[in-house]
Amino acid sequence: MKTSAAILPAEPAATVSREERARRLAMRYSASDARDILAHAIGQEFAGGIALVSSFGAESAVLLHMVAEIDRTLPVLFLETGKHFAQTLSYKKKLVQRLGLSDVRELRPDGDALAAQDGQGDLWKRDADACCTLRKVRPLDGALKAFDAWITGRKQFHGGGRAALPAFEANATHIKVNPLIRWGKDDVEAYMLAHDLPRHPLTGQGYPSIGCWPCTHPVAAGDDVRAGRWRGAAKTECGIHGR
Repeated sequence: MKTSAAILPAEPAATVSREERARRLAMRYSASDARDILAHAIGQEFAGGIALVSSFGAESAVLLHMVAEIDRTLPVLFLETGKHFAQTLSYKKKLVQRLGLSDVRELRPDGDALAAQDGQGDLWKRDADACCTLRKVRPLDGALKAFDAWITGRKQFHGGGRAALPAFEANATHIKVNPLIRWGKDDVEAYMLAHDLPRHPLTGQGYPSIGCWPCTHPVAAGDDVRAGRWRGAAKTECGIHGR
């Protein structure tokens, strides 16, 4: 978080593969400040072809604030699953107004698919993976077709498959930008305080990571940040980062 690097010219995108482009960017920005990574990705490398995907969850205000300082018109994609806590929706409205974000897009599951696969609204009980695919993965896949890259708020301290995240990574269709990978809890807290950012209402009730209400639970002090997600199941991710 604390090291700053000069912003360098963009790689000529057409001359290298997506994987190689991401690898070179990850190496170049391996010790860079989060804002430098964002500024390069938004203003140069993927200018006009990048979006931020935000859950408006416990730590989301940090990245949303950084993006707003660089470009308040950047598309922000929010997966409106229909299963969010009411507190998340009110927090989203508050942050959008506070930060002046002008292009927040709500992505909803396909109505026909929802009726066919989850007509009773209880798919999460029977098959959490299928529920996430229906309500998150497919809507995001569709929306991302308009972009070359997208920004995530994942951090290495979350553990699991996130422990070795690079600042830039490639999947089959996009480059993902992870500017906060080296941030820890103290960094997030310090930034929130320094910029007087509002807190998600549930963080004070023991929810350090917040997703859909059926699959999110409070955690005990000292537990892993994501211990309350899909509690009691082997599942640790919703699937949007699985490809």
